[in-house]
Amino acid sequence: MAGLWERTMTIIKAKWNKALNRAENPSETLDYSYEKQLELLQNVKRGVADVVTAKKRLQLQAGKLETSVPKLESQAREALAQDREDLARLALERKTAAQTQLQDLDRQVSELETQQSKLEANEKTLSAKIESFRSQKEVIKAQYSAAEASVRIGEASTGIGDQMADTGAAIQRAQEKTEEMQARASAMDELIASGTLEDYTAGGETQLDRELAALTSKSKVDDELAKMKAEIGTGDGSGEEQKEIQQ
Repeated sequence: MAGLWERTMTIIKAKWNKALNRAENPSETLDYSYEKQLELLQNVKRGVADVVTAKKRLQLQAGKLETSVPKLESQAREALAQDREDLARLALERKTAAQTQLQDLDRQVSELETQQSKLEANEKTLSAKIESFRSQKEVIKAQYSAAEASVRIGEASTGIGDQMADTGAAIQRAQEKTEEMQARASAMDELIASGTLEDYTAGGETQLDRELAALTSKSKVDDELAKMKAEIGTGDGSGEEQKEIQQ
């Protein structure tokens, strides 16, 4: 059962693949591939924009922290001057936390810049490849169109194309019907001449009428011939027979 199912699936896949090959248009396939590559390039550009946006956001946070560091240090000095060591300690703790956070932000910004550089390099490489593909695509499409036109011209001139094949078949059928009709007309003439068929359009005459007319005509010819023989004395019969013939 498993072997039968595998054979069935193989046949279905083969037929489906054959149908797809017939339906596939290289020009449309190339244009579709080009559009997908453009979509990929847009995704890379959006990725670069997202990285730059994140980097700018971190840089803004870092800028605020950098501004707060000297301010906190100033506040600590002022608190000590007023014998408020507790407030000075709190300000210094905030300064230390800000400096630590600044170091972490600088690290993140550096990573984002590295990622940005890679994405921008990938964007340039991909853009160059897409441009090269676009040029190659147009060349291939032009070559395919030229080849397709040559095939159609060749099929039309040799009669192997679908449309010309239909035209050739129509001509052949017309010739066959013409020959058949000519043969039928010839057969009808032969049958009418032999008397097998009656020609009811010939003034009402029948085959019997024509045969009787032929006998009458033959009798007249015989009489004329006998008369002529009697006149020139070459007849084989007696005088009385010749007289009877003359009468």
